[in-house]
Amino acid sequence: MKAIRRLTVRPVLPDPLRPLSDLARNLRWSWHPETRDLFHSVDPECWTASGGDPVRLLGTVRPARLAELAEDRRFLRRLTAVADDLDHYMTGDRWYQAQSGRLPAAVAYFSPEFGITAALPQYSGGLGILAGDHLKAASDLGVPLVGVGLLYRHGYFRQSLSRDGWQQEHYPVLDPHELPLAPLKERDGTPAHVALALPGGRELRARVWLAQVGRVPLLLLDSDVEENDPGERGVTDRLYGGGSEHRLLQEMLLGIGGVRAVRTYCRLTGHPAPEVFHTNEGHAGFLGLERIAELCDAGSDFGSALEAVRAGTVFTTHTPVPAGIDRFDRELVARHFGPDAELPRIEVERVLRLGMETYPGGEPNLFNMAVMGLRLAQRANGVSVLHGGVSRGMFAGLWPGFDADEVPITSVTNGVHAPTWVAPEVFRLGGRQIGVQRAEDALAVGGSDRWDSVADIPDRDIWELRRTLRAQLVEEVRERLRASWRQRGAGTAELGWIDDALDPDVLTIGFARRVPSYKRLTLMLRDRERLTELLLHPERPIQIVVAGKAHPADDGGKRLVQELVRFADDARVRHRIVFLPDYGMAMAQKLYPGCDIWLNNPLRPLEACGTSGMKAALNGCLNLSVLDGWWDEWYQPDFGWAIPTADGAGTDPDRRDAIEADALYDLLEQRITPRFYERGASGLPDRWLEMVRRTLSLLGPKVLAGRMVREYVERLYTPAAEAHRAMDPDSARGLAEWKARVRAAWPGVSVDHVETSAATASAELGTTLALRVRVKLGDLAPEDVEVQAVSGRVDSEDRITDAARTPLKPVGGPDLEGRWAYEGPLALDRTGPFGYTVRVLPAHRLLASGVETGLVAVPSGDLVEAAGLLMR
Repeated sequence: MKAIRRLTVRPVLPDPLRPLSDLARNLRWSWHPETRDLFHSVDPECWTASGGDPVRLLGTVRPARLAELAEDRRFLRRLTAVADDLDHYMTGDRWYQAQSGRLPAAVAYFSPEFGITAALPQYSGGLGILAGDHLKAASDLGVPLVGVGLLYRHGYFRQSLSRDGWQQEHYPVLDPHELPLAPLKERDGTPAHVALALPGGRELRARVWLAQVGRVPLLLLDSDVEENDPGERGVTDRLYGGGSEHRLLQEMLLGIGGVRAVRTYCRLTGHPAPEVFHTNEGHAGFLGLERIAELCDAGSDFGSALEAVRAGTVFTTHTPVPAGIDRFDRELVARHFGPDAELPRIEVERVLRLGMETYPGGEPNLFNMAVMGLRLAQRANGVSVLHGGVSRGMFAGLWPGFDADEVPITSVTNGVHAPTWVAPEVFRLGGRQIGVQRAEDALAVGGSDRWDSVADIPDRDIWELRRTLRAQLVEEVRERLRASWRQRGAGTAELGWIDDALDPDVLTIGFARRVPSYKRLTLMLRDRERLTELLLHPERPIQIVVAGKAHPADDGGKRLVQELVRFADDARVRHRIVFLPDYGMAMAQKLYPGCDIWLNNPLRPLEACGTSGMKAALNGCLNLSVLDGWWDEWYQPDFGWAIPTADGAGTDPDRRDAIEADALYDLLEQRITPRFYERGASGLPDRWLEMVRRTLSLLGPKVLAGRMVREYVERLYTPAAEAHRAMDPDSARGLAEWKARVRAAWPGVSVDHVETSAATASAELGTTLALRVRVKLGDLAPEDVEVQAVSGRVDSEDRITDAARTPLKPVGGPDLEGRWAYEGPLALDRTGPFGYTVRVLPAHRLLASGVETGLVAVPSGDLVEAAGLLMR
């Protein structure tokens, strides 16, 4: 019979075991081995059945077992030690507290998804896992971060396969009371809520849930509350679900409701108010509008409030393609703002101007969330060096007149939270080598350029570790294969072959990720006979473990999954290649350590970063990847292999796939499998082990989330906090008025005359020329601008490359024609074709860069011809 109502019955723990509840509710257990081991010992069978979730474990363990543990002095000593360790972790000083300077009092970090643990399934892929790793690393470092997201009652979908290999989606209902969450409560004990105004006098209310991620509180907004109408209750139903209006409401709730949730949390707990707001992708961009509205309510005008908000905002873009950005019709956005909806005191046109694509190549009727994110943030970054460059080109239209390399988008390369992704066996080997505490610090905090102690680990220990991890993966794969085939309708008699699926002594390749077309799940199938020969080679076989989810609306991605599954179903090869459905964190934590090679073959440069290969590397797995994302930045032959790319302008997609697939097969046949199976005098694959050792010692420290968060603190959060403090009401008003005045006067700014002391079109290296310029400033004064000489080598089309920028000094003016004179030296510090130009930029002490306003004046075409600006 089916229950008519569901409720959660919480266990009553004996007094001596009460600390177990605190340990279960702090998600530090998801990356702290001693805490997990403690819960495992409560009831190993229940622990396995709960999927390693302490909250579920405590809800199912027998009362008699709890009573027994309450009398077990050895268990109680362990419990006290683990509880004391958590208390020290939560209250003691860490890296952040040891830094000098005025760091931010707090940072609010907004993301549409967070991958903390499989027990809290609020993620779909890399963006969420990155956000979860960011929170964990911030906790380990002691950074006072507050995370903000949405609580999706169905999370992301669960994936299974039909008999013919077609992806099927399932959406299990998540009960917050059964998750490691606690409701945020007002002082009178009632649940804390936030509310948004909707068109027509309606309201969207959301409850605030709290997940404690180590030292970091994560606030999750949940619209499934009785006060809402059915439509509003479903706003937070699914991650990335629904149509345009549904997505818009999710993003309004995340951004606007999220700021209100942060204010409520700080009011109730005394947590410092954030000085910096970090928008992880454009989904949360509306947070800037809410903060503008707060300042307007306090007496600021819109322009002043905009400048104050921009100063303390950091925006991170994660997509290298415009199609990956949420865009909404102008009319839809307009309907949800203004007098009859949200933020009624802000003119709708002001809201729209922040996000409209009003630049060359844009679609003027579309509201672009990433564009709004960039316009509302004084600091922005991509997530790898290559992606930073791609982003500068993609958004260059927002800064017309500037070369793409000057667009103010920097990069902070992603990292991964090693304590989450490093296998316990790998950690124990490191702990034996340098001590457990030093190993913990090395993985969580980082700070060193290399882990030299890896050199002292004997080859045999590394090889035995790698085989142990491979064998564990084989057992995991067989268990998951059986479950998958039973879901597909197979009977026990059909599944005997699974006992021989994979081999713990065969070179194992992993490929697991989302399945958009650009990641090319099926590139490995390009030449099926050649792949089959590799799988079944009598002396040097390979085996491949594949996993991944296609978006529910992406039938093309589902066809790729089906194509891979059907190949893997073939009786000739099914013991050597497998597809595992329902890829998620729990599977990933087994998959990365157990593989010898991590394969990544996206279309370059469409992988913004791609962190799965980082997680594999931390476990001694070598990368085999196209030079995209982080691999383009840090690849060395010591760490793995680069798949050559055929990305010339004249190469059609089909030919490109063929060329790159052939390169992949060649690498496997000629370089990778021989190295894995070749044995040295010791009977071990010496050259392979040397690559593993170098990957761990040299690449390991680079890929840490601790390194990433330290970079955010030093390069983005601290400058943003300083800019926020400098932007008091008077300064914000002054900057807004100055920008308005400069924009109005800028048509009157021009470069009228350029001359140098060069007599000929050639000169010797090291020569310094005297440069003299006359500029018209119109209604502006010299203190409003900076006049620069821009110089460097020139290409065949006379474009300056690798430019140097030199400020020129005012020496007189204005003359009778209103021109100001500027002079300065021009050093000829490079040989070959050399060129220079002159430009005028706005200048103000509160600008992050001269490019910020998007205004520039350069010499006219006639003046360039007359000046003879090129030297050969």
